[in-house]
Amino acid sequence: MKNKLAKLKYLPNSFEIIEQGDHVICAMTGKKIFLDKLNYWNVELQEPYFSFIEAQQKREELERKD
Repeated sequence: MKNKLAKLKYLPNSFEIIEQGDHVICAMTGKKIFLDKLNYWNVELQEPYFSFIEAQQKREELERKD
């Protein structure tokens, strides 16, 4: 399944594939993340992140709002 957006449910230590695909889109940058490279996400917001950098940026953004 090349170049198809997957739909996932993000769980605490894994994710469940709701709709088959090969990638998701980073919530912070819009970069394509292939599922075999997906390591960072937010369970509460149900958002994927390209790397620890984007995950940290999102965490800091949320902390500023509190």
